[in-house]
Amino acid sequence: MSHLRVLDLSRVLAGPWASQTLGDLGATIIKVERPGSGDDTRQWGPPFLQDPQGQDSSDSAYYLCTNRNKQSISVDFTKQAGQDLLRELVKSCDVLIENFKVGSLKAYGLDYATLQAINPRLVYCSITGFGQTGPYAHRAGYDFLIQGMGGLMSVTGRPDGAAGAGPMKVGVAMTDIMTGLYASTAILAALSARELSGVGQQIDLALLDVQVACLANQSMNYLYNGKSPVRMGNSHPNTVPYQDFPTADGHMILATGNDGQFARFCVAAGQAEWSDDLRFKTNASRVENRELLISMLNEVTRTRSTQAWVALLEKVAVPCGPINTIADVFADPQVQARGMQIAMQHPVGGEIPLVASPIRLSGTPVQYRSAPPQLGQHNHVVLSEMLGLSDAAIADLTKQGVLG
Repeated sequence: MSHLRVLDLSRVLAGPWASQTLGDLGATIIKVERPGSGDDTRQWGPPFLQDPQGQDSSDSAYYLCTNRNKQSISVDFTKQAGQDLLRELVKSCDVLIENFKVGSLKAYGLDYATLQAINPRLVYCSITGFGQTGPYAHRAGYDFLIQGMGGLMSVTGRPDGAAGAGPMKVGVAMTDIMTGLYASTAILAALSARELSGVGQQIDLALLDVQVACLANQSMNYLYNGKSPVRMGNSHPNTVPYQDFPTADGHMILATGNDGQFARFCVAAGQAEWSDDLRFKTNASRVENRELLISMLNEVTRTRSTQAWVALLEKVAVPCGPINTIADVFADPQVQARGMQIAMQHPVGGEIPLVASPIRLSGTPVQYRSAPPQLGQHNHVVLSEMLGLSDAAIADLTKQGVLG
């Protein structure tokens, strides 16, 4: 994808996640930021990136998680000259990503209709909380808000009546991340369509739409039985046993996905008769008799350590594992073998740690070309190479406050 150029006007997480994915796949990403402050997440710390002397920089760890393989230009497009610069850049870009409130970019001549007239091949991806249409279109949307409105929090958390019960958000901004992934997929689809039609199109992605789509089996359970799913803690609404269980030294996850796995668990656990018991023989019967079976399992799982259970059940191909801390995750031999932690050279922090892309391509592997950029780091490179601006012209725009 090195032939593709993306102008990224988005900030925070969903849009930057999409552009980082495209950048990992080889596209040139030009990140447009506000002079002086830049992407909101640069300030979302601590922790912050530190220089070799241990002093905090202006960039948070949060910002670093989603901005590698990008060039940063700091342009004030509330000024006419800034708008002119971006419209000139659009002429040689394939994709534009933005996550401003509906209609707000029209005032700056950076809306889809205006830019499509300048570059008919442009794929213009708009990411908002609620989409370009509908009664909520004017509202701002954030991941936490959408997790609540989109139903995710209604099925996340301990069940009513249990200690600590109540709706709970997921520990990572998953709606933003899923929207970013949908965005990158939609962009690639629009680019593929452009190969046939010769013209681009606008992509209208809403966080709420994505969250509703990603309710998956929970939404289908409701549509088919008319009952709103409830919070079940770590239990699964459709298969049993599929949750956490106490062990002699902590907890483990037991995730049986079929009757054969359950039968093999029973034999390994010294309870072979359970798999022939009509109350537990099939998944449907186990779901119906969930409370009884779980109480029986709790007594058995407490008899061994987590490590002992994992070793025992691995031998009989029953999915089982520990509940790791983030530190445990990066110490895990499988995670290490897959190279999920990488290091890149940063102009301030030196060699800094980052999390790798999970994409593995045999012919065109992901390349880590550049660390997350400093604010405005590439003003001169981008504007001189793409627009042919002279040093004097760039200096003058900087003096005017158009560039930061």
